[in-house]
Amino acid sequence: MASDNQSETVSGPSNPSIPYDVPTSARGYGWMLGGKDNYEIDRKFILSTVPSFPEVVDICRQNRQFLYRAVRHLTREQGIRQFIDMGCGLPTDNNVHQVAQRFAPDARVVYVDIDPIVLAHGRALLADDSSTTVIMGDMRDQDAILNHPDVVRLIDFDEPVATLFLSVGHHLVDADDPRRILRTIVDRAAPGSFVGFSQVICEDPVRGAKMTEHIAGGGVPWQTRTPAEVDVLLEGLEPVEPGVVNLVDWRPDPDQPALEPVDPDLVPYLGVTDANKGIYEYGGVLRKP
Repeated sequence: MASDNQSETVSGPSNPSIPYDVPTSARGYGWMLGGKDNYEIDRKFILSTVPSFPEVVDICRQNRQFLYRAVRHLTREQGIRQFIDMGCGLPTDNNVHQVAQRFAPDARVVYVDIDPIVLAHGRALLADDSSTTVIMGDMRDQDAILNHPDVVRLIDFDEPVATLFLSVGHHLVDADDPRRILRTIVDRAAPGSFVGFSQVICEDPVRGAKMTEHIAGGGVPWQTRTPAEVDVLLEGLEPVEPGVVNLVDWRPDPDQPALEPVDPDLVPYLGVTDANKGIYEYGGVLRKP
Protein backbone atom coordinates (compact mmCIF):
# COMPACT_ATOMS: atom_id res chain seq x y z
CA MET A 1 0.00 0.00 0.00
CA ALA A 2 1.06 3.58 -0.53
CA SER A 3 2.04 5.79 2.35
CA ASP A 4 -0.83 7.39 4.24
CA ASN A 5 0.51 10.87 3.55
CA GLN A 6 0.55 10.40 -0.22
CA SER A 7 -1.13 13.48 -1.65
CA GLU A 8 -3.51 13.56 -4.58
CA THR A 9 -3.35 17.20 -5.49
CA VAL A 10 -5.34 17.04 -8.73
CA SER A 11 -9.09 17.48 -8.45
CA GLY A 12 -11.14 14.31 -8.47
CA PRO A 13 -13.63 12.87 -10.96
CA SER A 14 -15.30 16.24 -11.51
CA ASN A 15 -12.84 16.59 -14.40
CA PRO A 16 -14.04 13.98 -16.92
CA SER A 17 -11.01 14.41 -19.19
CA ILE A 18 -8.64 12.95 -16.60
CA PRO A 19 -8.52 9.12 -16.58
CA TYR A 20 -9.07 7.79 -13.06
CA ASP A 21 -9.90 4.17 -13.83
CA VAL A 22 -6.57 3.25 -15.47
CA PRO A 23 -2.99 4.12 -14.59
CA THR A 24 -1.12 6.59 -16.75
CA SER A 25 2.55 6.57 -17.60
CA ALA A 26 3.05 10.22 -16.59
CA ARG A 27 1.61 9.72 -13.12
CA GLY A 28 3.36 6.39 -12.50
CA TYR A 29 6.68 7.75 -13.75
CA GLY A 30 6.22 10.83 -11.59
CA TRP A 31 5.63 8.72 -8.49
CA MET A 32 8.88 6.81 -9.04
CA LEU A 33 10.66 10.18 -9.24
CA GLY A 34 9.27 11.18 -5.84
CA GLY A 35 6.29 13.14 -7.16
CA LYS A 36 2.93 13.48 -5.43
CA ASP A 37 0.56 14.07 -8.34
CA ASN A 38 -0.85 10.59 -8.80
CA TYR A 39 -3.69 8.35 -7.76
CA GLU A 40 -4.06 5.08 -5.93
CA ILE A 41 -4.55 3.23 -9.21
CA ASP A 42 -1.15 4.47 -10.42
CA ARG A 43 0.60 3.41 -7.23
CA LYS A 44 -1.10 0.03 -7.19
CA PHE A 45 -0.04 -0.57 -10.76
CA ILE A 46 3.61 0.23 -10.04
CA LEU A 47 3.50 -1.95 -6.93
CA SER A 48 2.07 -4.79 -9.03
CA THR A 49 4.94 -4.38 -11.50
CA VAL A 50 8.00 -4.24 -9.26
CA PRO A 51 7.82 -7.83 -7.89
CA SER A 52 8.47 -9.21 -11.39
CA PHE A 53 10.33 -6.22 -12.85
CA PRO A 54 12.04 -4.48 -9.93
CA GLU A 55 14.41 -2.65 -12.30
CA VAL A 56 11.72 -0.14 -13.30
CA VAL A 57 12.33 2.16 -10.33
CA ASP A 58 16.04 2.52 -11.03
CA ILE A 59 15.66 2.93 -14.78
CA CYS A 60 12.98 5.58 -14.38
CA ARG A 61 15.32 7.59 -12.20
CA GLN A 62 18.35 6.90 -14.41
CA ASN A 63 16.43 8.27 -17.38
CA ARG A 64 15.67 11.46 -15.49
CA GLN A 65 19.33 11.88 -14.66
CA PHE A 66 20.18 11.30 -18.32
CA LEU A 67 17.79 14.11 -19.26
CA TYR A 68 19.91 16.56 -17.28
CA ARG A 69 23.17 15.42 -18.87
CA ALA A 70 21.72 15.33 -22.38
CA VAL A 71 20.17 18.80 -22.22
CA ARG A 72 23.32 20.22 -20.65
CA HIS A 73 25.38 18.71 -23.47
CA LEU A 74 23.05 20.01 -26.16
CA THR A 75 23.03 23.57 -24.85
CA ARG A 76 26.60 23.90 -23.65
CA GLU A 77 28.49 21.85 -26.23
CA GLN A 78 26.21 21.77 -29.28
CA GLY A 79 24.76 25.27 -29.12
CA ILE A 80 21.12 24.15 -29.22
CA ARG A 81 18.67 26.84 -28.19
CA GLN A 82 15.31 25.21 -28.93
CA PHE A 83 13.81 21.98 -27.64
CA ILE A 84 10.65 19.94 -28.14
CA ASP A 85 10.04 17.45 -25.31
CA MET A 86 7.66 14.72 -26.52
CA GLY A 87 5.77 12.90 -23.78
CA CYS A 88 7.31 15.22 -21.21
CA GLY A 89 5.48 13.90 -18.15
CA LEU A 90 4.66 15.80 -14.99
CA PRO A 91 6.89 18.71 -13.92
CA THR A 92 9.55 17.85 -11.36
CA ASP A 93 13.00 19.21 -10.52
CA ASN A 94 15.39 20.09 -13.35
CA ASN A 95 12.83 20.08 -16.13
CA VAL A 96 14.12 20.60 -19.65
CA HIS A 97 13.59 24.37 -19.69
CA GLN A 98 15.24 24.78 -16.30
CA VAL A 99 18.32 22.82 -17.34
CA ALA A 100 18.54 24.45 -20.77
CA GLN A 101 18.09 27.99 -19.46
CA ARG A 102 20.68 27.40 -16.74
CA PHE A 103 23.29 27.02 -19.47
CA ALA A 104 21.60 29.09 -22.20
CA PRO A 105 19.14 31.69 -20.84
CA ASP A 106 17.73 32.28 -24.33
CA ALA A 107 16.67 28.63 -24.79
CA ARG A 108 13.07 27.96 -25.86
CA VAL A 109 11.13 24.81 -24.97
CA VAL A 110 7.85 23.24 -26.06
CA TYR A 111 6.55 20.43 -23.86
CA VAL A 112 4.11 17.92 -25.38
CA ASP A 113 1.99 15.38 -23.52
CA ILE A 114 -1.34 13.64 -23.94
CA ASP A 115 -2.18 13.53 -20.20
CA PRO A 116 -4.45 16.44 -19.16
CA ILE A 117 -2.87 16.50 -15.70
CA VAL A 118 0.47 17.30 -17.30
CA LEU A 119 -1.14 20.15 -19.21
CA ALA A 120 -2.70 21.63 -16.07
CA HIS A 121 0.44 21.46 -13.96
CA GLY A 122 2.73 22.52 -16.78
CA ARG A 123 0.69 25.60 -17.59
CA ALA A 124 0.68 26.62 -13.94
CA LEU A 125 4.47 26.24 -13.76
CA LEU A 126 5.06 28.18 -16.97
CA ALA A 127 2.46 30.92 -16.59
CA ASP A 128 5.07 33.68 -16.55
CA ASP A 129 7.55 32.17 -19.03
CA SER A 130 6.98 33.34 -22.59
CA SER A 131 9.87 31.24 -23.92
CA THR A 132 8.40 27.93 -22.77
CA THR A 133 4.99 26.33 -23.22
CA VAL A 134 3.19 23.02 -22.81
CA ILE A 135 0.67 21.72 -25.33
CA MET A 136 -1.61 18.73 -25.35
CA GLY A 137 -0.68 16.45 -28.19
CA ASP A 138 -0.34 12.82 -29.17
CA MET A 139 3.25 12.20 -30.24
CA ARG A 140 1.95 9.64 -32.73
CA ASP A 141 0.50 12.58 -34.69
CA GLN A 142 3.65 14.56 -35.42
CA ASP A 143 2.01 16.65 -38.12
CA ALA A 144 -0.53 18.06 -35.66
CA ILE A 145 2.20 18.83 -33.13
CA LEU A 146 4.53 20.51 -35.63
CA ASN A 147 1.68 22.69 -36.92
CA HIS A 148 0.44 23.68 -33.45
CA PRO A 149 0.41 27.50 -33.07
CA ASP A 150 2.69 27.41 -30.02
CA VAL A 151 5.22 25.23 -31.83
CA VAL A 152 5.13 27.59 -34.81
CA ARG A 153 5.60 30.55 -32.43
CA LEU A 154 8.56 29.16 -30.50
CA ILE A 155 10.40 26.78 -32.83
CA ASP A 156 12.29 27.86 -35.94
CA PHE A 157 12.81 24.74 -38.03
CA ASP A 158 15.34 26.56 -40.18
CA GLU A 159 17.68 26.40 -37.17
CA PRO A 160 18.84 23.25 -35.32
CA VAL A 161 16.35 21.89 -32.80
CA ALA A 162 16.62 19.09 -30.28
CA THR A 163 13.61 16.80 -30.05
CA LEU A 164 13.47 14.60 -26.96
CA PHE A 165 11.73 11.22 -26.88
CA LEU A 166 12.96 10.27 -23.42
CA SER A 167 11.56 7.11 -21.85
CA VAL A 168 8.68 7.17 -24.32
CA GLY A 169 9.95 4.82 -27.04
CA HIS A 170 8.36 1.87 -25.25
CA HIS A 171 4.98 3.63 -25.43
CA LEU A 172 5.19 3.58 -29.23
CA VAL A 173 4.24 0.06 -30.27
CA ASP A 174 5.08 -1.31 -33.70
CA ALA A 175 1.53 -0.65 -34.90
CA ASP A 176 2.19 3.07 -34.34
CA ASP A 177 5.13 2.92 -36.78
CA PRO A 178 7.64 4.61 -34.45
CA ARG A 179 10.20 4.97 -37.22
CA ARG A 180 7.69 7.09 -39.17
CA ILE A 181 7.07 9.19 -36.05
CA LEU A 182 10.77 9.86 -35.61
CA ARG A 183 11.33 10.51 -39.31
CA THR A 184 8.54 13.11 -39.43
CA ILE A 185 10.29 15.43 -37.01
CA VAL A 186 13.77 14.56 -38.30
CA ASP A 187 12.76 15.37 -41.87
CA ARG A 188 11.33 18.72 -40.76
CA ALA A 189 14.35 19.67 -38.65
CA ALA A 190 17.38 21.50 -40.03
CA PRO A 191 20.67 19.66 -40.54
CA GLY A 192 22.64 19.69 -37.30
CA SER A 193 19.49 19.04 -35.27
CA PHE A 194 19.43 16.36 -32.60
CA VAL A 195 17.17 13.64 -31.26
CA GLY A 196 17.36 12.42 -27.67
CA PHE A 197 15.83 8.97 -27.43
CA SER A 198 15.50 6.33 -24.73
CA GLN A 199 13.32 3.36 -23.99
CA VAL A 200 13.19 0.32 -21.73
CA ILE A 201 14.82 -2.72 -23.30
CA CYS A 202 15.24 -6.33 -22.28
CA GLU A 203 18.03 -8.48 -23.67
CA ASP A 204 15.93 -11.60 -23.03
CA PRO A 205 13.04 -11.51 -25.55
CA VAL A 206 10.95 -13.93 -23.46
CA ARG A 207 11.16 -11.82 -20.32
CA GLY A 208 10.67 -8.71 -22.43
CA ALA A 209 7.45 -10.15 -23.84
CA LYS A 210 6.21 -10.85 -20.31
CA MET A 211 6.96 -7.26 -19.36
CA THR A 212 5.04 -6.01 -22.38
CA GLU A 213 2.09 -8.25 -21.53
CA HIS A 214 1.96 -7.06 -17.92
CA ILE A 215 2.23 -3.33 -18.58
CA ALA A 216 0.05 -3.24 -21.68
CA GLY A 217 -2.46 -5.43 -19.86
CA GLY A 218 -2.68 -2.77 -17.17
CA GLY A 219 -3.86 -0.18 -19.68
CA VAL A 220 -0.54 1.54 -20.50
CA PRO A 221 0.56 1.29 -24.16
CA TRP A 222 3.89 -0.54 -24.06
CA GLN A 223 6.39 -2.53 -26.09
CA THR A 224 9.65 -3.70 -24.57
CA ARG A 225 12.30 -4.02 -27.28
CA THR A 226 15.80 -5.41 -27.63
CA PRO A 227 18.75 -3.07 -28.26
CA ALA A 228 18.89 -4.24 -31.89
CA GLU A 229 15.22 -3.34 -32.40
CA VAL A 230 15.82 0.15 -31.06
CA ASP A 231 18.88 0.58 -33.26
CA VAL A 232 16.69 -0.04 -36.32
CA LEU A 233 14.40 2.83 -35.29
CA LEU A 234 17.35 5.21 -35.09
CA GLU A 235 19.03 4.34 -38.40
CA GLY A 236 20.19 7.36 -40.37
CA LEU A 237 21.07 9.42 -37.30
CA GLU A 238 24.62 9.86 -36.02
CA PRO A 239 25.05 8.92 -32.33
CA VAL A 240 26.99 11.35 -30.16
CA GLU A 241 29.70 9.65 -28.14
CA PRO A 242 29.49 7.27 -26.33
CA GLY A 243 26.68 6.14 -28.64
CA VAL A 244 23.36 4.48 -27.88
CA VAL A 245 23.96 2.71 -24.59
CA ASN A 246 22.63 1.88 -21.16
CA LEU A 247 21.87 5.39 -19.92
CA VAL A 248 24.03 4.99 -16.82
CA ASP A 249 26.99 4.80 -19.24
CA TRP A 250 26.09 7.97 -21.16
CA ARG A 251 28.58 10.56 -19.89
CA PRO A 252 28.04 9.75 -16.21
CA ASP A 253 28.41 12.63 -13.77
CA PRO A 254 28.38 11.81 -10.04
CA ASP A 255 28.09 15.52 -9.22
CA GLN A 256 24.87 16.26 -11.11
CA PRO A 257 21.84 17.37 -9.06
CA ALA A 258 20.19 14.66 -6.98
CA LEU A 259 16.62 13.48 -7.48
CA GLU A 260 13.83 13.66 -4.94
CA PRO A 261 13.70 10.63 -2.59
CA VAL A 262 11.24 7.89 -3.48
CA ASP A 263 8.18 6.86 -1.52
CA PRO A 264 9.05 4.39 1.26
CA ASP A 265 7.16 1.66 -0.60
CA LEU A 266 9.69 1.89 -3.43
CA VAL A 267 12.87 2.11 -1.37
CA PRO A 268 13.46 -1.69 -1.43
CA TYR A 269 13.81 -1.53 -5.22
CA LEU A 270 16.50 1.14 -5.35
CA GLY A 271 19.82 -0.18 -6.60
CA VAL A 272 18.39 -3.36 -8.13
CA THR A 273 20.05 -2.63 -11.48
CA ASP A 274 23.48 -2.82 -9.85
CA ALA A 275 23.08 -6.60 -9.99
CA ASN A 276 20.26 -7.10 -12.50
CA LYS A 277 21.58 -6.08 -15.92
CA GLY A 278 19.03 -7.60 -18.30
CA ILE A 279 16.46 -4.79 -18.26
CA TYR A 280 17.60 -1.20 -18.55
CA GLU A 281 16.94 2.13 -20.22
CA TYR A 282 18.72 2.27 -23.56
CA GLY A 283 19.31 5.45 -25.50
CA GLY A 284 21.45 8.41 -26.32
CA VAL A 285 21.71 11.67 -28.25
CA LEU A 286 21.82 11.49 -32.05
CA ARG A 287 22.53 14.11 -34.70
CA LYS A 288 20.82 14.66 -38.02
CA PRO A 289 23.58 14.89 -40.66
